[in-house]
Amino acid sequence: MSASTHGGTPYYYVPAESRHPVMAAAGLFFVILGAGQWINGHDWGKYSLAVGLVWWLFTLYQWFGDAVRESEGGLYGHKIDLSYRWSMSWFIFSEVMFFGAFFTALWWARSHSVPALGSLDNALLWPDFKAVWPSLAAGATASPAGIIEPFQTVGPFWLPTINTALLLTSGVTLTIAHHALRENQRGKTIGFMWATVLLGFVFLLVQGYEYYHLYTDLNLKLSSGVFGSTFFMLTGFHGFHVFLGMLMLLVITLRLQKGHFTADKHFGFEGAAWYWHFVDVVWLGLYVLVYWM
Repeated sequence: MSASTHGGTPYYYVPAESRHPVMAAAGLFFVILGAGQWINGHDWGKYSLAVGLVWWLFTLYQWFGDAVRESEGGLYGHKIDLSYRWSMSWFIFSEVMFFGAFFTALWWARSHSVPALGSLDNALLWPDFKAVWPSLAAGATASPAGIIEPFQTVGPFWLPTINTALLLTSGVTLTIAHHALRENQRGKTIGFMWATVLLGFVFLLVQGYEYYHLYTDLNLKLSSGVFGSTFFMLTGFHGFHVFLGMLMLLVITLRLQKGHFTADKHFGFEGAAWYWHFVDVVWLGLYVLVYWM
């Protein structure tokens, strides 16, 4: 590890070469490969998914550890802090574009593709095809030979509303924790941070139960046409981001318990908070556009 100097003091810290980005990318590769193969009926996919997930989490553990040691060692100055803020801002912007693409796909399918299919001659589709959304939901005419089985959709009430309340409440507890940290009330900060982590964990449990209910009771699956694919793509990726954000908040909470961060210097906390609030906003979009509309 090295640093350039300015007046005899470290000016901009330059870390040594790191294997962590490559290792994290490799872990995610096996996660995505395994998930794709498992979904398509290849049993070995679940083992690739498990190995990739453990690999990825272990890499994050080492990567976070290096960053914490560098930060607590006083190696990060104003310019590093500024670069982190810009980096986190651009990262969240890229995530906005990511989810924006899937929201656009949902809107396009509902507003353009299905109506366009409804205007076609039935010979190109199947007799009695109805241009309804969600396509092939209960009450619509099933596709020939059971290519896509009829399914039911989940309404906005009950489980989605519970999850909305959980995430909105977690945003409040996180904001309270942030204000407490700025006022040097460490005990209050830690308490509300643990509450935020717990709310995120409960959200994931509720979403897992919702998926089980959809598959077993409503027959809504990833293979349930364009609605099923966009529904699970949006909610699944959002759930993954909740999991990632919960890991960030957990690391921040453990660091707070070790005495890290001060009232004036705590961008690690702020960066995780930015990400978590972004996850909240995405869920509100999901709640309205997917569950309500």
